[in-house]
Amino acid sequence: MDAHDFWLFAAVLAVAAVAGLLSTFLRQPLIVAFIGVGILVGPVGFGWVVGEGEMELLARLGIAILLFLVGLRLDLHLIRTTGPIALATGLGQVVFTSGIGYLIARGLGMDPVTAVYVAIALTFSSTIIIVKLLSDKRELDQLHGRIAVGFLIVQDIVVVLVMIGLTAFGRQTGDNNMALEIGTVLGTGIGLLAGIAVLTRYVLPWLLPYIARSQELLVLFGVAYAVSIAALSEWFGFSSEVGAFLAGVSLATTSYRDALGARLISLRDFLLLFFFLNLGAQLEFTDAARQFTEAAVLSVFVLVGNPIIVLLIMVAMRYPVRVGFLAGLTVAQISEFSLILAALGFSLGHIGTETVSLITVVGLITIGGSTYLILYSHTIYRYLQRWLTPLDRSKSRAADIAGPETDADVIQYGLGRFGGRLADRLAASGYRMLVVDFDPQRVSANNREGITAVFGSAEDLDFLETLPLNRARLVVSTIPVVETNRTLLHALRHHDYQGRVALTAHTARDAAQLRAAGADIVLEPFSSAAAETLTMISDEVGPAPAADGERERKNPKQ
Repeated sequence: MDAHDFWLFAAVLAVAAVAGLLSTFLRQPLIVAFIGVGILVGPVGFGWVVGEGEMELLARLGIAILLFLVGLRLDLHLIRTTGPIALATGLGQVVFTSGIGYLIARGLGMDPVTAVYVAIALTFSSTIIIVKLLSDKRELDQLHGRIAVGFLIVQDIVVVLVMIGLTAFGRQTGDNNMALEIGTVLGTGIGLLAGIAVLTRYVLPWLLPYIARSQELLVLFGVAYAVSIAALSEWFGFSSEVGAFLAGVSLATTSYRDALGARLISLRDFLLLFFFLNLGAQLEFTDAARQFTEAAVLSVFVLVGNPIIVLLIMVAMRYPVRVGFLAGLTVAQISEFSLILAALGFSLGHIGTETVSLITVVGLITIGGSTYLILYSHTIYRYLQRWLTPLDRSKSRAADIAGPETDADVIQYGLGRFGGRLADRLAASGYRMLVVDFDPQRVSANNREGITAVFGSAEDLDFLETLPLNRARLVVSTIPVVETNRTLLHALRHHDYQGRVALTAHTARDAAQLRAAGADIVLEPFSSAAAETLTMISDEVGPAPAADGERERKNPKQ
């Protein structure tokens, strides 16, 4: 695109905005729309954009900011709180998907190097898309949501390591001495890491307080730092993506990471537009018929095979089939990292444009398809439940992790902010408390007097068999998710529980649904807190002026 053709640039952005609006109506991620716009305005379509020049520069900036934010928000604590399941599922899915994907690619007639790239591209799922969809459905804090985010972080770490390996050894020639090459890579890598470590330990803690005095300067510093480390990494022989990721990691432990990350998200989304536009403009469809067959086979594997792999791993670890199925659906697509990996392989000369196009087409199909799988995950599970139930091994797991012999007056689900305070109040009132929580760290850290905590989930219906329901007078769920609470209520009836049930809702609509479902008590913490706050304010400052005026109108002085 001509650097001075401002009108053409504006036209591309206008087309992207219209496509994005259409995408939101269809409940599709904007990635699909932007790649489609790239095809439309690229050589295959109108021919406005070619994959070089200013568009390519903006695309590279977008990738750098994306990986900088991934490193900035790298939360190893989340992996620890979901226990070994995140690590086992993340690594297990990577190994099995890449292995099976390689065999499928070879069966489709690809050469070994191309098959490796395709297999690896099929492995990684989109953290951005999954977190957005789960957040919209309010399922990030449910068991399957936390596990999904945990193994997505594992995947992000793996993909960065893969990119480091590719860029480190990608430019080797047959005449190079392997030992010397490895030594050079290790030396430069250690030097780069040592330099970043020095910055993290000595320079950034001193510099950032001065920079943070101006929010505009903080944003400018974040972009400049990410791009500078990315360029330095490229100069050392690694990829700019690796450098940008390490730049984010170096700031992840500072107190400014949240402020910096929040201000860069919009810039990331805008610049990624150009990455996907550029990617779409580079696609070639000269052999579309053959690619369609390959893309269909690979897409079916990602849409069906990846969820099955995750489901089987979680079932083997004796998690409920329902939790494994819902978590598995989150990996039924390839990610933006897969597209970045394909672009990296093309720049290294390992694969051609036809392979990049194939991976991108698979991305379009799987991202679009998985969106609907995640949005209607519960409906799909209910349809498949009778075929999936024989796989369930969670009963034996429930017996291992629970099975307390102590009596309990109250069984409560959830030990979070609201649940923890409620359990404290009930225990202080003399009730014997048994609290179930799916966060193993909360359970192990529990030292509250009169409260026994066990690891479990409200979504694990067979877990109820291990609880003393026949001795409990009340079952409380502090989880504000209607679907989970209705499922728990149904399971309690199935187990012929005779006590009372209290469920939590955050909105009036949710509260009405729980009452209609048969809950004895509906807890509305926000509504109750607002009413109590109003009482406190009235006691301190007196009635509102409007109330005084109303009384004067009703009782005018004679």
